[in-house]
Amino acid sequence: MQATAVILAAGLGTRMKSTLPKTLHRIAGRPMLRHLLASCEQVFDRIVVVVGPDTEAVQREAAPHTCVVQHERLGTAHAALAAADAFGEGEVAILYADNPLIRPDTLRRLLQRRESNDARLVLLAFRPADPACYGRVIARDGFVERIVEWTDASDAVRAVNLCNAGMLCARAADMRRWLDAVRADNAKGEYYLTDVVALAVDHGQRVAAVEAPADELAGINSRADLAAAEAVMQSWLRAAAMEAGVTMTDPGSVFLSADTEFAPDVTLEPNLVFGPGVKVAAGAQIRAFSHLEGCIVGPGCIVGPHARLRPGTQLGTNVHVGNFVELKAALLGDGVKASHLTYLGDAEIGADTNIGAGTITCNYDGAAKHRTTIGARAFIGSDVALVAPVTVGDGAIVAAGSVITQDVEADALAIARGRQVTKPGRATAMRAAMRRSKT
Repeated sequence: MQATAVILAAGLGTRMKSTLPKTLHRIAGRPMLRHLLASCEQVFDRIVVVVGPDTEAVQREAAPHTCVVQHERLGTAHAALAAADAFGEGEVAILYADNPLIRPDTLRRLLQRRESNDARLVLLAFRPADPACYGRVIARDGFVERIVEWTDASDAVRAVNLCNAGMLCARAADMRRWLDAVRADNAKGEYYLTDVVALAVDHGQRVAAVEAPADELAGINSRADLAAAEAVMQSWLRAAAMEAGVTMTDPGSVFLSADTEFAPDVTLEPNLVFGPGVKVAAGAQIRAFSHLEGCIVGPGCIVGPHARLRPGTQLGTNVHVGNFVELKAALLGDGVKASHLTYLGDAEIGADTNIGAGTITCNYDGAAKHRTTIGARAFIGSDVALVAPVTVGDGAIVAAGSVITQDVEADALAIARGRQVTKPGRATAMRAAMRRSKT
C-alpha cells in the first residue's frame, strides 16, 4: 500500500527573527527541510510539502517533490488539509519541517505500527529531559486515551513525562475525515492537528503512540533550538565517522557537514570545520585549525595546520598542504608540496612540484578569473607572483621573488625581479637626515 509523507513547512518562524524561512536555516550545512526530506525519501513512496505563500525558496529546496500552498496560515490541521487532494489512497503521515532530526528507522516504526492495523491512528511521542510545556500523552492498556495540553493539565497529569511530538499517521481516508472535522474553537481561532487525536478517540477508534528518542523529536522554534539541534547532529556525524574508521583526537572540536565523506584511516586533529561537499580519502591527515569546503582530498595527503581548502580544490595522492595555505579551484597532482604561506587559486599543478613560501597566483584582474598551469617536477621559489593566465612547463625553476607574467618553457630557469642596487654608507646619511628633521 502506498505511503505518503506530508511535511508542513508553511510556518513563518517568527521566533527565529530572520528574513530566511525557518525551514531553510541550516544544520550541519544542510537546510533543515532537506534533512527531513532525506529521511522520508528512504521510507515513503511519495512526499508532499505544504508551503506558505511567497515561499519560492522553500519550494526550490523541496524539489522534485510536490508542493501545495497554504494560502492562509490558519493552523496545522488547516495546513495538512491543504494537501488532502495529494494524500492518495494508502497511509499518510503528517510531519513538521521544523522537526528535522527524525531518523528513517523512527519513521519506519511509525508506518509499521499503523500498517499493523491494531490502531487507526498512530502518533509519535517522546520523553524529554525537561517536559516543560509539552502536551502530555495519557495512555491506558497500550493505547492513547487523550492528549492534555500543559495549560489544561492537573499536577498529576503534568507528572506524566510521555509527551506528544505532534506527528500523526493514519489511512488517507481516515485522515481526511478527521481533518475535515477539526474546528477552530480556541482562543487563536486556528485549526490544530492535535485535535485529530480526540476526534479519533471520540469515534471509537484506537490510537497508539510510538515512542522515539527525544533528540529526534525536539522541535526548532528559536536560534537556541537550532544550536541544540546542531549539537545533536554533530554528535551523530562524529560517532558515525569514528565507527567507519576515522580517528578524532578531540571529537567535540570537529564540525562536519551532513554530506562529509571519509574513507577509513583518516586522522582528524582538533578544531576543524568541514563545509558541504568534502571527500577525504584513506590515510589522509587533516591537521588542527583547518577549514575545508567543496573539495576532494586524496589518499595519504597532509592538510594543515591552519590550511583552507575552498570549493573546486582537488588534491592527488600524498599532497602536502601546510600552514596558512589557501587553495581555491586548484588541482594539485600527486606529491605536490605547498608547505606554507601560499595562495593558489584557479590553478593546476603537476605531480611532484614544489611551491615555495609566499607564492601566489594572481588569478583575478578585477573583471574575470584566469588560470595558472604549472607542470610536473617544477620548482617555484619563495615569494613568487604568477600573474595569470600563465603556464610554467615541466621541470622549470622560477627564482625566488619573481613576478612571472609570461609563460616559462619546460626545464627553463625564470628570473623576473628588479636589479638590486647597493649604495655604501647611504643608510648612515639617511638616519642623520631623519634625526635633523625631528629637531
